[in-house]
Amino acid sequence: MSLPEAIQRFVPDGATVLMGAALESLIPFAAGHEIMRQGRGDLTLVGPISDILFDQLVGGGCVRGVIAAWVGNVSAGLGHNYRRAAEEGIPRRIEIQDHSNLSLALALQAGALGVPFIPTKTLLGTDLLKTNPTLREWTVPWTGDRFVLVPALQPDVAILHVQRADSGGAAHCWGNLGVSVEASLASHHLILIAEEIVSAEVIRSDPNRVLVPPFKVRAVVHEPYGAHPSPVQGYYNRDHAFYHEYHLATRTVEGFAAWAKHWIFDLPSRTAYLEKLGSTRVADLGVRQHRWAAPVDYGYS
Repeated sequence: MSLPEAIQRFVPDGATVLMGAALESLIPFAAGHEIMRQGRGDLTLVGPISDILFDQLVGGGCVRGVIAAWVGNVSAGLGHNYRRAAEEGIPRRIEIQDHSNLSLALALQAGALGVPFIPTKTLLGTDLLKTNPTLREWTVPWTGDRFVLVPALQPDVAILHVQRADSGGAAHCWGNLGVSVEASLASHHLILIAEEIVSAEVIRSDPNRVLVPPFKVRAVVHEPYGAHPSPVQGYYNRDHAFYHEYHLATRTVEGFAAWAKHWIFDLPSRTAYLEKLGSTRVADLGVRQHRWAAPVDYGYS
């Protein structure tokens, strides 16, 4: 289905939405921009490292809360909108649940398994136990060993960008997966944004690369360059300049409003976005040196 239809059907106001599961790559910016165009509100965003996508959604007033390990602009450090919201309540006050990358992965793993929590030692001695009240320290009565109990997370919807998918929801994804598998299995609904739509035969040719059982998928959207400015392994590189331009443009509330109008609200589609980006810039981000994986033989004698 189209991206506007997928967002309209599966991302209602008040939803808990996971994005940026692959950390710095495969970030579904096109989906985030469509959420802003449709004026969704009171969302709780979940993700390990969302880069500037969460910052944009916060600046657009779409966000009630954030459950994350880090939010900002990897190239420049901080995200101006996120900082304004956290420190000054601009454009609105947001609730923040701090995690480490590992504890967020464990929370999603618990959600995928259908268990209430997963114990870990990784957060002992950290201040995350002070800033995230859902994390609980626990001592095993019969050994005295100390653990932190990480409660399960089950987002309403996960939006994942992938390299290719078929129309039935089976998809291939490669490169850094981050917590994509855990997020897919933990979430109630799953939207896939794909660079390419391929036949089922292509997906079946490499079953070990299938990201998630297709029955978990509610929508498949064909949206080339839908992860720009983040990279997609084998398709295009990270647009470093775009992140720096965003950092400079969004230092003020007025600056972000002008940026969002220019790059989101004045553009009805990703096609219009790419036209504004320019064919030369798009071409410069393309793959210059292919690095193919070795063939895999699934045959039997």
